[in-house]
Amino acid sequence: MSGDQNGSSGRSWAYWLLIIPFIATLWVPFYNSVEPMWQGIPYFYWYQFLWILISAGITALVYFLTERQ
Repeated sequence: MSGDQNGSSGRSWAYWLLIIPFIATLWVPFYNSVEPMWQGIPYFYWYQFLWILISAGITALVYFLTERQ
């Protein structure tokens, strides 16, 4: 062990990226509207769906940044 008591690899800052989708989807007043519509889909729905894709990307990024060698 190189000074790490909990076994962390020194990249604990990467876990803070996981809070971005959490805040973006829980802050409902920001996306509580119908406009702008995208191909007939209200903003409320396509905003949340877009964050599903973004969250998957962020989660993958955090995984690869914190993966043990």
